[in-house]
Amino acid sequence: MLRLDGVSRRFGDRQVLHEVSFDVTAGRMTGFVGANGAGKTTSMRIIMGVLAPDAGEVTWQGERLTRAVRRRIGYMPEERGLYPKMSVRDQLDYLGRLHGLGRDAVRRNAEELIERLSLGERAGDPVEQLSLGNQQRAQIAAALIHDPDILVLDEPFSGLDPIAVDTVVDVLRERTRRGVPVLFSSHQLDVVERLCDDLVIIAGGRIRAAGGRAELRAGHALPRYALTVDGDAGWLRDEPGVQLVDLDGAHAVFELAPDADDQRVLAAALSRGPVRAFGPVTPSLAEIFREVAR
Repeated sequence: MLRLDGVSRRFGDRQVLHEVSFDVTAGRMTGFVGANGAGKTTSMRIIMGVLAPDAGEVTWQGERLTRAVRRRIGYMPEERGLYPKMSVRDQLDYLGRLHGLGRDAVRRNAEELIERLSLGERAGDPVEQLSLGNQQRAQIAAALIHDPDILVLDEPFSGLDPIAVDTVVDVLRERTRRGVPVLFSSHQLDVVERLCDDLVIIAGGRIRAAGGRAELRAGHALPRYALTVDGDAGWLRDEPGVQLVDLDGAHAVFELAPDADDQRVLAAALSRGPVRAFGPVTPSLAEIFREVAR
């Protein structure tokens, strides 16, 4: 397990991180979300040893991160760091050899990644001639070339179309199935919703929520229900204890007062005709993010 414990960091008079603590568990995808300037990139740079914390520590398997452990991390910075005039294949070969892989292992890993990330037709081209999406795929391949034990990816889905996102997701899922812990940041909350096992929300340099996806949804669920009937659901306006959130003809979303009974509302709906759907509304991760990051 990769753990941040009480990590704080200041730049001049500005406190960027305030006792940040969270875990990245083996074999799980941990989404790290927050607005620009919330502290995501600073946290990742501290994990990688690019920055030192003013307080707190980062550990792997209960021990402080050493240089040898950091060499086993696959890191992808938000700013692309590849050599623009070097071809994708040569770049992967060079980076793999820097990580200590032998020639055969590098070639095997590079060809596998080139195929899995659909870079075959462009593998011999300089990075500067690739589209932004293909540059992003090449950057991901560079983070994976040495079969890392940990993945730390800053905005890995930026610039990717939906098909490319699915391709990258499949590659990352293969890594988690091998037990690799994956920490990734993203502004694309729909991707985070679909991909992450665990979620960490940071705002103003403080962790506002952290935990499993289902756990967070359950913990932030409101007494909110959705109802779909035949005809108009506008009669809900007159039901005691019901506060309409959204009404679109036959479909309504509403909240219940603490003393109201959802079964009474269902019975009232059935008395008026067929009920096509009724049940509690589970908040999306985007809704949870908006709630806790305010």
